[in-house]
Amino acid sequence: MMLGLGVAVAVNFSQPKPLELASSYMFDQPRALAPFTLHDQLGNEFTNQQLLGKWSLVFVGFTSCPDVCPTTLNKLNAAYTELQSVSDDIQVVFVSVDPDRDSQTKRLDYINFFNKDFKAVTAEHAQLFPFTRDLGFAYAMVGDGADYQVDHSASYVLVSPKGEKFAVFKPKQQPGKIPQILNKELVADLKQIIESA
Repeated sequence: MMLGLGVAVAVNFSQPKPLELASSYMFDQPRALAPFTLHDQLGNEFTNQQLLGKWSLVFVGFTSCPDVCPTTLNKLNAAYTELQSVSDDIQVVFVSVDPDRDSQTKRLDYINFFNKDFKAVTAEHAQLFPFTRDLGFAYAMVGDGADYQVDHSASYVLVSPKGEKFAVFKPKQQPGKIPQILNKELVADLKQIIESA
């Protein structure tokens, strides 16, 4: 009888069931971000402090982007009400990796076109490179002259209310289409991740 009870207790304390995530993965351990200083579309400083107390979806791009960035911002705007229903403390942070062209005014006009609640931040490359690397993003200028393009990561990083890198959402390849993170999968994954935190 005692032996049977011992087995039952062992089963009850088994490992929790892993999350069934469709387009994301969580880090085994949340990772603290190194100190950084950027500026948002209103000219205010955006530092580690602005990540505390809320969940942040962060991604990189540039306002002259012909495809990935406007698609991403349209999709996040469409999903924003649902994202807020998962957590009312959520912010969307667009990090421009084209500081030479993406002035404060340009970022303000650009982000307001999609959603005035979103942040549009940047800094000089000396600050951007370590910040984006810390989050796991990559970017590179391609081409010469004023019409250069910027190759950049298309994933989102989820930063926790403690200001730690918590999870990554990866776009899925689709033949003949821009790789995308489907809103339905984003919302479902985010709900599981936040509930498990």
